[in-house]
Amino acid sequence: MKQSLQLKMGQSLALTPQLQQAIKLLQLSTLDLQQAIEETLESNPLLEREEDGDSHEETQSSQSDVDFTTPVAEPNSADELPVDTRWEDLMPSSAPPPSSPDGEMGQFADRDAEPETLHDQLHWQLNLTRFSVTDHMIATAFIDAVDANGRLTQTPEEILDALRDPEIELDEVLAVLHRLQHFEPTGIFASDLRECLLLQLRQMDEEVPHRNTAGAIANRHLESIATADPRQLSRRLRTTPEDVIGALNLIRSLDPTPGTSVGESTTEYIIPDVFVLRKNGHWRVELNPDIAPKLRINALYSELVGQTGSASDKSYVRENLQEAKFFMTSLHNRNETLLKVASKIVEHQREFLELGEEAMKPLILADIAQQIGMHESTVSRATTRKYMHTPRGIYELKFFFSSHVATIEGGERSSTAIKALIKKLVQGENTKKPLSDNKLGVLLEEQGIIVARRTVAKYREQLNIPPSNERRRLL
Repeated sequence: MKQSLQLKMGQSLALTPQLQQAIKLLQLSTLDLQQAIEETLESNPLLEREEDGDSHEETQSSQSDVDFTTPVAEPNSADELPVDTRWEDLMPSSAPPPSSPDGEMGQFADRDAEPETLHDQLHWQLNLTRFSVTDHMIATAFIDAVDANGRLTQTPEEILDALRDPEIELDEVLAVLHRLQHFEPTGIFASDLRECLLLQLRQMDEEVPHRNTAGAIANRHLESIATADPRQLSRRLRTTPEDVIGALNLIRSLDPTPGTSVGESTTEYIIPDVFVLRKNGHWRVELNPDIAPKLRINALYSELVGQTGSASDKSYVRENLQEAKFFMTSLHNRNETLLKVASKIVEHQREFLELGEEAMKPLILADIAQQIGMHESTVSRATTRKYMHTPRGIYELKFFFSSHVATIEGGERSSTAIKALIKKLVQGENTKKPLSDNKLGVLLEEQGIIVARRTVAKYREQLNIPPSNERRRLL
């Protein structure tokens, strides 16, 4: 029996081509977004900045003022659509955001810390995904087996053998791997180049031109891509040479080493994407108005669509007009998504803003995704390399997410809050008799928090706190 590629197998986001652009913009950092905007302005004559004197009626898309002391009603506005929504009508322009609450954004720019590694990113996504204890252990083994390129260095069978648990079967290991292959960056956890490319193609919408042909080529003719004759390949695949050429170009646009895209930058300046302010007793979330320039369609060029001229000129104007509208819609969509996610984070973590890290509540990606009607991967993109300026400092949005830890009363506490408690206990300890990890666990249990000694040790190490014997010697 011949092998065939079934691209409909597995879960994937259904994204139209224009929404693919929105997804790409959403995952960009502020500095990368500004560069993308400049490149688009240079390449598309129908897109231009608004003149400084121009003004439009301000919309609610740039701010969120919610009383978090009462239940929050979900927005009903038709233009507040999530990334997963299929946009049919494109906005003619983008509304200008309000003025920066504290002046120019430059004074808030800060330098990023040590770059995040691929394994850091994968462990963060793992901790914010619902897994059973056994599946979490399997997933951790897979993450440990990922190299810098994002490829697996061990087969599922080898992972199973290394776990040394007779109750775990290969089917369960494969099921966990399938879930991990939906992590970011796309194409991660592949066993080879072929699977890496296929994973990226499967994430694309079925309507993407040449997607199916690209999948067939990657699956059965990958070794001949460099020297392939489009006409010969088209006969094998029973399609046209034009389709094969488009498929080859699509394959070449994929990332053969997705793992290297994480932690590439060693120096990056932090510019907050959103501001959180307390006004009249309420927490207010606003987009940073200085992130992106206000854009509009060039009226002179757009009028040429209906005027006389050569067919090629009309086609050129129409294509650029459509691309300009797509780009402006994607920017609007990015702002809407970012504002929704940030607003929900503030709603959940209001006590942190008022009391500090000890009041941080447990929160995972699925919690926000469910409330705003988006996919977890969308929320992940919206929180990575996006920063929130609060009265307590500037934080990456993913800082506000942490795993759940059970309490004696049957409730849950945030791992971030528990780390803050450990730090507080160590700061207040008797310097002649520092607290051991066991003693820290006992003190936490007295506050209703059940934490194993090894977990206490892990949290202490993450806080860069030496063990008790070293703390005694340092005094």
